[in-house]
Amino acid sequence: MDTTNRTMRFLRGAVLVGAPLAVLVAIASPLVADGVRLEPVRDSVVAKECSACHMLYPAGLLPARSWRGMTSTLADHFGDNAALDDPTAARIAAYLAANAADAAARNRKMMRGLAADVTPARITELPWWTRKHERKDRVAPATLARKGAKFKGDCKACHDDAERGLFDDD
Repeated sequence: MDTTNRTMRFLRGAVLVGAPLAVLVAIASPLVADGVRLEPVRDSVVAKECSACHMLYPAGLLPARSWRGMTSTLADHFGDNAALDDPTAARIAAYLAANAADAAARNRKMMRGLAADVTPARITELPWWTRKHERKDRVAPATLARKGAKFKGDCKACHDDAERGLFDDD
């Protein structure tokens, strides 16, 4: 009888701990299904200036060398003049470089397959991006049109939480 009571208490405890843990795993799994969860931009100046014209890309999407190159040529930013005063441009450049794909271990997945001497100007130039998107025709013109994407790097068209750094595998 005593053994039965101990077994029942153990089973009740396992259910009380295990059930919530199983629910947590079930909820969290879709958020990191393809393993991409990046820190969102947390600097208000970076957020304001960068999102004024396009999606607010998390800094962890590109290496620091890419962000430095991009922020040093804002007068011709993909064909647009995005020039800023020097202190603002310097703040943005410093933030992006400090939080870049090669700056933190949690972002290194984005660097996989990228040669050290290559400086991509777009996330679509990353080997990681190509492996995840082009192998399944996710960026075929018909798919992009159906999703309402304006270009291949228009992450929000398919990833609702892209600006929050969550790129689920949909």
